[in-house]
Amino acid sequence: MRRAVLPVTESDRSTLQTLFRAALAAVEPGQALAPHLDRAGERYGSEGFQRLVVAGFGKAAIPMARAAEERLGNLISAGVVIAPHGTPFSNAGGLETIEVAFAGHPHPDSAGEAAGRRIMELARACDARTLLLLLVSGGGSALLAVPAPGITLDEKRITAQLLMEAGADIRELNTVRKHLSAIKGGQLARLAFPATVLSLMISDVPGDRLDVIASGPAVPDPTTFGDALAVLGRFGLTDKVPPAVRLRLEQGRAGAIAETPKPGDPLFAGVESVIAARNGDALSAAASAARSLGLETTIRGEAVAGEAREAGRRLAREALRVRSNLQAGQRVCLLSGGETTVTVRGNGRGGRNQELALAFALEIAGTPGISLLSAGTDGIDGPTDAAGAVVDNETVSLARRAGLDPEAYLAANDAFPLLDRCGALLRTGPTGTNVMDLQIILIAGR
Repeated sequence: MRRAVLPVTESDRSTLQTLFRAALAAVEPGQALAPHLDRAGERYGSEGFQRLVVAGFGKAAIPMARAAEERLGNLISAGVVIAPHGTPFSNAGGLETIEVAFAGHPHPDSAGEAAGRRIMELARACDARTLLLLLVSGGGSALLAVPAPGITLDEKRITAQLLMEAGADIRELNTVRKHLSAIKGGQLARLAFPATVLSLMISDVPGDRLDVIASGPAVPDPTTFGDALAVLGRFGLTDKVPPAVRLRLEQGRAGAIAETPKPGDPLFAGVESVIAARNGDALSAAASAARSLGLETTIRGEAVAGEAREAGRRLAREALRVRSNLQAGQRVCLLSGGETTVTVRGNGRGGRNQELALAFALEIAGTPGISLLSAGTDGIDGPTDAAGAVVDNETVSLARRAGLDPEAYLAANDAFPLLDRCGALLRTGPTGTNVMDLQIILIAGR
């Protein structure tokens, strides 16, 4: 069957992709981490440390580790980082001291548990003369998968999957994960005490909350077992999660199991956390690139959140309002970022950016002069090979001419095959960074 060609003009498609590439360049780990790694090297030399140990986890783990070796060289005594299976990697890239392990994402696997236990061993071996450098990026919650006592990996995985399918946001999901883990929610810092810990983070969470990024392994945890139970209750999952999960959370709420370390705990006196790159950095770079092309550019102040399809509709309605006030020849760029959720109702394929893009396309159908790129900065959108999608006012009619019903595909959470058929998918491959999602909208006057 012949694939249709997306009628987004080549100039608009090129512009959208140019702006997306500019955003990615600004949050590339090597560039983002360089000044912080140089400072770590200065601290190592001036504060009397005898060992520098590196541990990392997340979608950006390998480029972050490569940057650490390039800047710190033979100062590093040992290290382990965990990256998702399939992450491009070659020893020719320069990793010599730091070991690389691969693990499951978004669903944890035994490889992640084994690698997580290796990192726990590194942390336990730290002492007061050790500088522990943590390299933390999005995806770390699934990759650093060491279940708490009494919980199996399968039970933890089932619980996380139920929450994802129910539409839990990252804060809610990680509240539960932290209380089913032996390492998250500040517990890695507890293992490493009394070492000095410097945590360099690439943020993939709304608001850049330190305790939410990769479930905050070296950050005080303000949430409780009671909060975790409340999350399950909010989504009607209390009686659906494995019994051992519910039992642990209930015992923790009753005080029979020690809580995760909280703000004010003395063990965090030697811990410093720095966000080296975030969504706002990517948006600022895209805005600069857009303005250099002569586009009137606005970064939306409100993060894109909530149900993906509803977010797509809101963005489309805003684009339509903006266009109604433009003069002929006037061109505008609207930029936004964040992370939406998808409540799974059907059995289709897709990701939150693809679902957002399809809902956006339905809302603007028939109105010319509007195009959208919505994509994950990690290059991965859901369990697909696409980073997201590029759509415009013709996408819906194009799909219908191909015999596809866009509303039905959206209802079934099945955006991927429809957008693929229309040539609308954006495929970048893994980018080596992760600062949530970006939406770039181009609007032309009538």
